[in-house]
Amino acid sequence: PKGPVASSLCPAGASWLRKDQPCSQKQFVFEKPSEVERRVPEAGVIDKPGVYDLSEAPTGISRVHLVPGFIDSQEADWMFEQLLQDIPWGQRTHIRQEVSFEEPRLTCWYGELPYTYSGLTMQPNPNWHPVLTMLKERIEEFSGYTFNSLLCNLYRDEKDSVDWHSDNELSLGTNPVIASLSFGATRSFEMRKKPSQEENGDYRFVERLRIPLDHGTLLLMEGATQEDWQHRVPKEYHSRAARINLTFRTIEPDGAWK
Repeated sequence: PKGPVASSLCPAGASWLRKDQPCSQKQFVFEKPSEVERRVPEAGVIDKPGVYDLSEAPTGISRVHLVPGFIDSQEADWMFEQLLQDIPWGQRTHIRQEVSFEEPRLTCWYGELPYTYSGLTMQPNPNWHPVLTMLKERIEEFSGYTFNSLLCNLYRDEKDSVDWHSDNELSLGTNPVIASLSFGATRSFEMRKKPSQEENGDYRFVERLRIPLDHGTLLLMEGATQEDWQHRVPKEYHSRAARINLTFRTIEPDGAWK
């Protein structure tokens, strides 16, 4: 034939067709399969005491241990006031792309060794406040880990924050344990899993978690958590209450990580 012929969908000798059922004369049309729409997963919530395995990878198991009420409310009230008044809080200034800006929170470092993060170095400060020494010993007895340094953070209100990051500096060694103790206003501690290499740094579809940290709550981050996950405390606008967060860690001597 000189022109295209429509292929019949009515097979020859198809006796199983009803007599009143017409044969289709439509052509086959190829349609490209529609792409599967990827949805941003909802954040999971961890708000009950317990040990939670977040993920497992060649780097190890990422695990958090949530202990609400590690410090009872009355004692936590007293400690919060002592630390708020006595710690020499300061605000650090960063320079990024030749633009300087102040950290949206106040900090103070304790430890025999210096600590560098975000390009700035906290100088050694061995003069631990007695309350901080007591808390360190209490956490060590509970967890079985030992710590030799502490980063104190004061969130003056819900507009203070800390952006996405991991506590994975070389000076902390491999798979460091971070003990985070909170006082004052409840803030959301958010976590997100680092994307695979195939995702090329795209965090839109990664697994996310939200952990409300109440007055007197202890959170232990263990295993590969700092290698495979990031965390932050985002800005909030529902009140103006202050919060103190203490993150105990272990700095290794230079020879152990260089």
